[in-house]
Amino acid sequence: MQKLIVLMLMGVLGAMQLRAQDLTFSQFYEKPLLRNPALAGVFDGDIRISGIYRNQWQSVTVPYQTGAMSVEVKFPLPQWEDWITVGLQATHDVAGDIKLKRTQLLPVVNYHKSLSGNADDYLSLAFMAGPVNSQFDPTLLKMDDQFQNGSFNPNAPTQQVFDRTGFSYWDASAGVTYSSGFGENSRFYIGGALFHFNKPKVAFYTSNSNVILNHKLVFNAGATIPTSDINRIQAYADYFIQGGNRQFLGGLLYGMDLAQNYDDEKAFSLYLGGLFRWNDAIIPVVKMDFYDLSVGISYDVNLSKLKTASQMRGGFEITASYKAKFTGRSLEASKVRCVWF
Repeated sequence: MQKLIVLMLMGVLGAMQLRAQDLTFSQFYEKPLLRNPALAGVFDGDIRISGIYRNQWQSVTVPYQTGAMSVEVKFPLPQWEDWITVGLQATHDVAGDIKLKRTQLLPVVNYHKSLSGNADDYLSLAFMAGPVNSQFDPTLLKMDDQFQNGSFNPNAPTQQVFDRTGFSYWDASAGVTYSSGFGENSRFYIGGALFHFNKPKVAFYTSNSNVILNHKLVFNAGATIPTSDINRIQAYADYFIQGGNRQFLGGLLYGMDLAQNYDDEKAFSLYLGGLFRWNDAIIPVVKMDFYDLSVGISYDVNLSKLKTASQMRGGFEITASYKAKFTGRSLEASKVRCVWF
């Protein structure tokens, strides 16, 4: 009986790895490296630092807590009118009663090839790879030999021994993005990426070597369309295919400049909008741009089959990002432009 319970437990852990293979953020456009490595550097500026924190399912169980940080720095190649972006994506996720954790540290390199010397017209090719660690806390498990006289005794010893309570692996992804413009000051990008193309093994039992992290194919799109000198619409969409599962995320934000510094084209802006995750949630969003600093907050209104238990309560998510230009860029470097988002 004890062996059966342990096998069922490890099966659940494996299923959590396979069915919830990747982190999902509501404000997904704030985490471009998790959407597509080739979106690294696709912004107006030379450096971007962004962070995000998510607290989900507190109304149902022990909340799932997820945080992520990323840094992107662009370097011009003025002789070819190209760019190179180097960056780093870090994430940390804690889920469930046994605190199943996953920590990622993923460096990325993205090459932006100029397709036209007189327009913001780029083809970007990127590669991202790094170590990932996963573990859980065995002291939080409830084993059958700890139930005595019909009740659970957390101080009772258990005879169960685990092969390991954590493991590490290497993960690798690649992507491509085309970014350009249309009309007057309108910008867009489209792209695709393949995550986990090395199909790393993610089993807690060393004898179960056939548990792998499935490939994830991703398609991305985004656009910024001005509606006046001080207003604009931003649209984003992602479509994922992984292990027989599919997911769509998309939405719109409407931005209004409340104050503007015309000398450096920076603005104090307010964005209001909503996002939709297919068969899962609708997500109202409020975002503020304080010149170089951006802060956003969203809340998931749960629409999935879990809505009866959750009472439609999903979770809060907050984001912050900082974008800036280096003042020491040469005149030759400043001629190398990149699409504005």
